[in-house]
Amino acid sequence: MEEIAGIVNLIFDIYFWVIIARIFLTWIPSINWYNEPFKTMAMVSDWVLEPFRRIIPAVSGIDFSPIIALFVFTLIQRLIVSLLLSF
Repeated sequence: MEEIAGIVNLIFDIYFWVIIARIFLTWIPSINWYNEPFKTMAMVSDWVLEPFRRIIPAVSGIDFSPIIALFVFTLIQRLIVSLLLSF
């Protein structure tokens, strides 16, 4: 079961860094999000970020929802991995 927990943890870690990359890339205004690989990155990360964007409004044009999303995402990761390791 440790191998499965390791794989799940790795998948969560990769996804975490995809979201981080997406956040940093939004600071570059010249990126066309309709071209690859940015289109795929947006599709993969937006399904996690969108629910938080609906709940937490932007303050003075700054979107704080990704911070909360990553916090919740990390909590879910730790919960799932610890549950897998407990078996």
